[in-house]
Amino acid sequence: MRTFSRWLALAACVSGVTAYADDNDLQISRFGNPKAGSTAGSNFNPAANADFQAFARVMGAAIGSVNLMPPETTGHTAWAVNAELSVVSLPDSVVIPTEKLEQPSTVLIPSLHVRKGLPFSLELGGRVGWVEKSSQVVATGEVKWAVNEGFTWLPDVGVRGHVTKLFGARDLSLTVMGLDIGVGKQFPLGGMVTLTPYGGLDLSFVGATSSAIEFDPGRDYEDTTEDDSRAALQSVGQYAKVSFGDNMNQRIYGGVRFIGGVLQLGAELSLTRTGSVAVPTGTDPNVTEDRGLPAVFAFNTTLGFDF
Repeated sequence: MRTFSRWLALAACVSGVTAYADDNDLQISRFGNPKAGSTAGSNFNPAANADFQAFARVMGAAIGSVNLMPPETTGHTAWAVNAELSVVSLPDSVVIPTEKLEQPSTVLIPSLHVRKGLPFSLELGGRVGWVEKSSQVVATGEVKWAVNEGFTWLPDVGVRGHVTKLFGARDLSLTVMGLDIGVGKQFPLGGMVTLTPYGGLDLSFVGATSSAIEFDPGRDYEDTTEDDSRAALQSVGQYAKVSFGDNMNQRIYGGVRFIGGVLQLGAELSLTRTGSVAVPTGTDPNVTEDRGLPAVFAFNTTLGFDF
């Protein structure tokens, strides 16, 4: 009996940890109920869909704001393993609905990045990161083709396709797909030491959906009768889908990589333009005006090995 009690206490502790929400965990229900005709008690907001779209574009820019590699590949037999850190500045004018009601101004995303060179100037890569003070994980898969690399007088040119997805966010599915073109040039500094400045343009397409959300958590389901069941449905809503084809971000980036033997060091700056969204001018969601969204700025660093 004593053993059973110990296991029960352990299970209770684990359940408590699982249910705990950290400061940067997302709570997208704070945008309000987008369903027209909702009552005040169900938190109706005519701008909810626009706020959700703006958030998706900015959050998509945040989780996809890092490259940290020049256009050249590692070589068909080589590997590169890097620890990376992204410091992303979040705009104040777009709501990021975290558990902590105070708007975060910056977010840190540490990550592990692994790349493997393949024949024909191809390279595969994967990155797994963590959004600080949250239970959210960012995973990226990428493939790069160096159109031109290693020529003495010509710059290196590479094309990279990538997909990034946010995991662990309640009621939210957020994915970013992109294609970027980079240009760089490696300069030898003597022996096995090189310096490679690079830059490029990344076109990213953001897609996001939400689950059906109960916007009146105080409603008692046991007291719901057949007569008011239709009214009860007004407190459940889902945000309009953010489609990849209609939500493109434009990111410009520049950085430098240093290699000494097998050691890699690098730093990169990026600026992402997040476009605009149609925002209601009043209580009617169908009467809108385009409103520009602020850019997202990020500083990224890397330390790793190339072997």
